[in-house]
Amino acid sequence: MSHLEPEAKIFACSQSVYLAEKIAEQYGIPLGKVTMSTYSDGEFQPSYEESIRGLRVFIVCSTFPTADNLMELLLMIDAAKRASARHITAVMPYFGWARQDRKDKPRVPIGAKLVANLLDAAGATRVMTMDLHADQIQGFFEKPVDHLFASTIFLPYVESLKLENLTIASPDMGGSKRAYAYSKFLESDVVICYKQRKAANLIDTMELIGEVKGRNVILVDDMIDTGGTLAKAADLMIEKGALSVRAICTHAILSGGAYEKIENSKLTELIVTDSIPLKKESKKIRVVSCAPLFAEVMHMVHHNNSISGKFIM
Repeated sequence: MSHLEPEAKIFACSQSVYLAEKIAEQYGIPLGKVTMSTYSDGEFQPSYEESIRGLRVFIVCSTFPTADNLMELLLMIDAAKRASARHITAVMPYFGWARQDRKDKPRVPIGAKLVANLLDAAGATRVMTMDLHADQIQGFFEKPVDHLFASTIFLPYVESLKLENLTIASPDMGGSKRAYAYSKFLESDVVICYKQRKAANLIDTMELIGEVKGRNVILVDDMIDTGGTLAKAADLMIEKGALSVRAICTHAILSGGAYEKIENSKLTELIVTDSIPLKKESKKIRVVSCAPLFAEVMHMVHHNNSISGKFIM
């Protein structure tokens, strides 16, 4: 191997081992060994159990709550830096705190910017993530950011359904750009849901912009949290005459009563990635793995190849 191309190793934070194992298998190397020492008060300390001096290190960690996941990633980055790793890539299939991308009212933090600063301070030389809640978060970093799109794995699945009279829908105005991108690729119509909230995770009213009668609808969103928006949108579309309603959501946060809302809704199917592990199984939820996508892009990055071919839209 050329001295200009250091060996690559893949490691994982404790809550993302399930995904990192699949990524490492797809990449073709074993998952690196890390041990975690935990004190009686809950403080923890990761330790690499193999040399990483002069190597390219990929650290897989989705930073969904609790904050322990983010803290563990920061500690592992710091440990890799102090162990003289040559390149340190934070692989974050789900970038937590991304919903705090701006000040939408006085006296609130910009959490996504804070996380970017912490990753930079810890020593990450590159960040790899998927379907950020807001594209502009990439600008919070001074390091390279590989922002992957789950459309690369979702679109082939949608095409395999062979649905007639297909319509792509956005559950809110903010997701209209994503919906239009899917519709352009699939050559389908687009409808938009207009919603107003009383508070976070609490919808006041929802109206439909567009026609869904006699159509098979696919709702597209970057994440599903409590499930209220998607459930309400699916029920509204069935009332308006839609033949079926499916939903595609990259990040399955599924907090609170989300599973019950999905089960009791008019949704035919919810398709998600494994960026966040499911808390329980559901007959309506189908998981499409993002491991092959990340493994392939990580391989391209390691060998300094262009990754532009992995962006379908």
